[in-house]
Amino acid sequence: MTAHSLNTPEFYLTAPAPCPYLPGRTERKVFTHLVGERAPLLHEALTGGGFRRSQSIAYRPACFNCRLCVPTRVLADQFRPTRNMRRIVRRNDDLIGQDLPNSPTSEQHSLFRRYIESRHGEGGMTAMTVLDFAMMMEDSHVDTRIIEYRARGADSGITGRGEGDLIAVMLYDRLASGLSLVYSFFDPGHEKRSLGTFLILDMISRTRREGLPHCHLGYWVEGSQKMEYKARFHPQQRLTGTGWKTVEQTA
Repeated sequence: MTAHSLNTPEFYLTAPAPCPYLPGRTERKVFTHLVGERAPLLHEALTGGGFRRSQSIAYRPACFNCRLCVPTRVLADQFRPTRNMRRIVRRNDDLIGQDLPNSPTSEQHSLFRRYIESRHGEGGMTAMTVLDFAMMMEDSHVDTRIIEYRARGADSGITGRGEGDLIAVMLYDRLASGLSLVYSFFDPGHEKRSLGTFLILDMISRTRREGLPHCHLGYWVEGSQKMEYKARFHPQQRLTGTGWKTVEQTA
């Protein structure tokens, strides 16, 4: 087993692998371990430098001759939804998101399997076991939370919780710089709700209500159809070679 220093992070480079975003390309990542008492401070610093978290690993693309994976974050206090986004929020006004510890459940796993098989049937995540899913949700040394979304019920006004079937789940990290979205999944049978967009809108609203500056969306990849949606949320900042820069919204 490789030994890690809990005080001084050590960085490693992965071997080349097929790029998950752009066909015909390969990717490499630089990564380090987020473990021990210093993990939250390290996570905060690395997120500001464009790293992302997966379980107890912080990583960033380190591809030769390619810089298309661009860290992206929304300026929550300045965000103004488009008319279509406002319609999506109204369409999902019957949902309530309950913030919970990052403890996985069988109900969450069942929803995850339906989502993966419907939306990403040819991706690598289809091979994830129950244990893999549990590790994705709970293997964290930082402040990680889960939001479960369910329909409003008769007692929701009293309890503040939704009732009935689980509709969607958001896994996220809470940082001093904002909320960082790690992974989300939802019921593919509710296509008309535009749940993917709704979950981001809800997280931007939660970021603003908590008085935090940024909602971290992860990597935007120019030319990747699966990452195009991230460009719709403005104002947003992208990390460049000279720091975080606000980008203008295009028509």
